[in-house]
Formats: sequence, C-alpha cells, structure tokens
Amino acid sequence: MSEGGPGQLAIPDGCRTIQSRPPSDMDVVVVASRFNADIVQRLLDGAVTTLESRGLDRDRITVVTVPGAWELPLACRRLAQAGGHHALVALGCVIRGATPHFEYVCAEAARGITDASRDTGLPVAFGLLTCDTHEQALERSGGAAGNKGVDAAEAAVEMAGLARALPR
Repeated sequence: MSEGGPGQLAIPDGCRTIQSRPPSDMDVVVVASRFNADIVQRLLDGAVTTLESRGLDRDRITVVTVPGAWELPLACRRLAQAGGHHALVALGCVIRGATPHFEYVCAEAARGITDASRDTGLPVAFGLLTCDTHEQALERSGGAAGNKGVDAAEAAVEMAGLARALPR
C-alpha cells in the first residue's frame, strides 16, 4: 500500500464513532474484465483471497466477468440495482496505447463505476488499473506496488460494513 493509502486515525476523546460491522454474513460480487486477463487474474486472485481472509466463505463471493473495462459500469449498476449483495468490487486493467482510446475508456469506466455506487447506495470498490505500461500493471497487481485487487476488496468489505451500520 502506498504511503498515502489508508491508515489509522486517532478519534479525539469525547467523539462518538460508527464502526463497520463484521463481514461474516456479507455477500460480495467481484466484476472482472477479461481484457488484459493476465493482469486481471492477479487482481481477482488477490481480491478473493482477501475476502476469504476477512471471513467470507467462497459461496458468498460471486464472480461476474465482462469483456473489458468499458463494460464494468453496466454490470456494476445492474448488479447493484438487483440487490442481494452488500458490496461490489470492480476489477480491470487498461494500458495506454498510441491513440486517445485510453483516456476515453478510463474516464468513462471510472465515471460509470462511481455512478453505480452513488446512484444505488451500494459500495462499489474501484480496482481498475490505468497504467502506461504492462510493467506498471504487473507492479500494481502483485508486484512492488502491491495488489490493487487486495486493496479494492479491503475497501469493499469496510464500506459494506460501514453502510450497514450507518443510519438510513
């Protein structure tokens, strides 16, 4: 995890807090893009391992695959609208090429994933790598820069637990 990533905060004395509920009875969907499958497989493996380590049984983890990052938002929105899950994890990888296609795909995938969460109220964790090179993607999918699938799964579980604890 980067130095600027999640850490621990000391809550000032006298303040109330709302804590995330435990994940043991959660259902989580992982939506994974098949484009750049070698990278996304590493993200997926990291996410599933992390969900299990947080107490979720594999039968409470659903994996949905889509062709590419462009298709992530639609799948996330439909799954969030359908209900029956406590969180989604969106995983994919877009690597810059020689055309502006990269910017369009990254921007619209990010916007669509954000909109799915905002519009439905269901936590949708962002595990979409947007890298300049394949080497950067390898570093962020289990290499020197960690595994962003792990990070997204951790965020999904924490936010799902928090969403269940927050007042409506």
